[in-house]
Amino acid sequence: MKKHNFSAGPSILPQEVMQQASEGLLDFNNSGLSIMEISHRSKDFIDVMDQACALSLDLLGLDHNNYSALFLQGGASTQFVMAPYNFLRQKAAYLNTGTWSTKAIKEAKLFGQVEEVASSKDQNFAYIPKGYSIPEDSDYFHCTSNNTIFGTQIQAIPATEVPVFCDMSSDIFSRALDYSKYDLIYAGAQKNMGPAGTTLVVVKNDLLGEAPRPIPSMLDYRVHQDKGSMFNTPPVVAVYVSLLTLKWLDAKGGVPAIEKLNREKANQLYTEIDRNPLFKGFAHTEDRSIMNATFNLTDETNKTLFDHMCKEAGISGINGHRSVGGYRASIYNAMPLESVQVLIEVMKEFERKH
Repeated sequence: MKKHNFSAGPSILPQEVMQQASEGLLDFNNSGLSIMEISHRSKDFIDVMDQACALSLDLLGLDHNNYSALFLQGGASTQFVMAPYNFLRQKAAYLNTGTWSTKAIKEAKLFGQVEEVASSKDQNFAYIPKGYSIPEDSDYFHCTSNNTIFGTQIQAIPATEVPVFCDMSSDIFSRALDYSKYDLIYAGAQKNMGPAGTTLVVVKNDLLGEAPRPIPSMLDYRVHQDKGSMFNTPPVVAVYVSLLTLKWLDAKGGVPAIEKLNREKANQLYTEIDRNPLFKGFAHTEDRSIMNATFNLTDETNKTLFDHMCKEAGISGINGHRSVGGYRASIYNAMPLESVQVLIEVMKEFERKH
């Protein structure tokens, strides 16, 4: 039976990528060696790293002279520390839209004053705050573009002269934006770019001046930029599979083409959630994510039946986070429209049974 993987992360990868990756695990570049066992200092892997960094910037439409792409380790959780460690001198502004921004705020407070410019905690993060202002004396403004747990996504940020930092872990490469408006972007690979184990960081070179404090080498962006993401042994396999995924995306027509597909998937699923009287969406309509659709049953006594029907249809990873309950369908770049339509048909059949 075909599986339809709606897991929030680690999440679905393109079938073509998994096939190519499996070949590289056995024999990388006809070397007779696995990608798992080649030296990270070898020409073959340096080419992988260079291609991955260059293609990341290309897909985001960023100038290679103005931005650097880094492949690091430690996930977004480490970036919650690295960003303020490197750039928070006096005060930073943070938008609080969920679990991950809450964690980022907690870490930033270790390094200076944090001003929470707005929060949606009052409604369990079911919406994106609007109408807030960013203090001009902030060292930077930090936001989380897509909230995996709650199914909300930022559609716009206020115009500001303050450097803008963004955690894009769950919607990187999913929609066309003017990415030059951002000064620091970071994203764990395991949702929309590759397997768990590496983190993409895109940083504006102008930011990388004198640090506000002594920083351990492993946590210093300047060190990683200078060493070409090779300060320590990088997560070789994760970077390689991320490169394969980036090439797959490029071949599909890049970010604008995949955004069109993503919006079609989201539109069809949300249309069914709103139409079907047995379901209700969690996030406010105007703030709904095109990556993570969160919804609940109108009658929780039906949960056993719906869960059984999903399992029988090969639907996997759809249970919601404990903070929200219900269901969460993660429809990242690699999720085919056909899988979304299988879920929709199960929802319709569930209604017919009632």
